[in-house]
Amino acid sequence: MRGRLIDLSVGMNGKQRVTIELDSGFRETYDTLKGGDVQLEVKKHRNRRSLDANAYAWALIDKIASELSLTKLEVYRNTIRNIGGVSESICVKESAAGKIISVWCERGIGWQAEAMPSKIKGCVNVLLHYGSSSYDTKQMSLLIDCLVADAKELGIETATEEQLERYKDEWSTR
Repeated sequence: MRGRLIDLSVGMNGKQRVTIELDSGFRETYDTLKGGDVQLEVKKHRNRRSLDANAYAWALIDKIASELSLTKLEVYRNTIRNIGGVSESICVKESAAGKIISVWCERGIGWQAEAMPSKIKGCVNVLLHYGSSSYDTKQMSLLIDCLVADAKELGIETATEEQLERYKDEWSTR
């Protein structure tokens, strides 16, 4: 359920009060709670990438793969490793690295992890790359921009700048 944070104040009892304006009906749910305790999660809304963005990315991946005689999976995974803002680095015990990498990579074809040396004895640094299924519009735009640059370098026709801007505008309003 989406809404907007309207106000944060302190009540007479010293506890914080939050006022949220909801985009959809909540009355039925509220009525069934009868004043009981609830658990809420409030987080900043981020636009998700559109299915059109995903389809365009895969169309470019297909063309690049064909031109380079690579698989689409290789192009996709290489591109994810080459863009910024879609990875985390963690330091873990060497004995735990294999399991962490294995579990991370099970999340999807774009979810990648690699171990690198650490200066801490008995530890390794694990670089965790997020798959594009988790990308917001900004991250998806980075992926598409990278794919467009690669395609242009290979002489592959891409959407015009105007089309790309229109796609990005559409993605950001979803």
